[in-house]
Amino acid sequence: MFKKVLIAEDHEIRNLGVINTLEELKVAKFEFVSYCDSALQKIKKAIEENNPYDLLITDLVFDKDFVEQKITSGQQLVAETKTIQPELKVIAFSIEKKVQIIDELFNQSKINGYVSKGRNDAKELKNTIKKVFAGETVIPQDILNSLRNNSFEVTDYDIRLLDLLAKGWKQHEIMDNFKDEGLHPNSRSAIEKRLNDLRESLNAKNNIEMIVICKDMGII
Repeated sequence: MFKKVLIAEDHEIRNLGVINTLEELKVAKFEFVSYCDSALQKIKKAIEENNPYDLLITDLVFDKDFVEQKITSGQQLVAETKTIQPELKVIAFSIEKKVQIIDELFNQSKINGYVSKGRNDAKELKNTIKKVFAGETVIPQDILNSLRNNSFEVTDYDIRLLDLLAKGWKQHEIMDNFKDEGLHPNSRSAIEKRLNDLRESLNAKNNIEMIVICKDMGII
């Protein structure tokens, strides 16, 4: 089993469940931090002391408070951590359900597991830790289904288009903006066609529903 674990979590009540889980698994040493900056500092120091962590368990959403932070999300923390300790095992433990974010965590940051906070999350976390220790990658079935159902490619062009649409811009205004910024294609017909393609890919009935879906997925 893992010998040294770091948990990044800003809600103390959640830590109690994690503590019970780690104790049941007989993890020799575990530490908690409430801020992502503190987590990265501990990881760096552990590497310098030649006593690195085996596992990072991190939330993805951290509440802002009076303490100014350079790293404000678990997603950023994982990305920063992987640059200095690529082999570190990582489990995301969060209420975050945006498919785009979770997809990036697995495909780009190469996390090893994801556990949704909620009912029975202690049991799921325990099972995930055991599987990750055994070398498995753990993606919950509901998350996996969402990833499969929304596996279309979103470009920077699409994100800009959807962002302006979400802000209430009309198609002719978006067309003029794209021409000013040198974005292509920028004809009204091309913009209409791309919006139609996106609505079809997302199974959205109209632009409003499409924007809601994109926000839920973390695209915009």
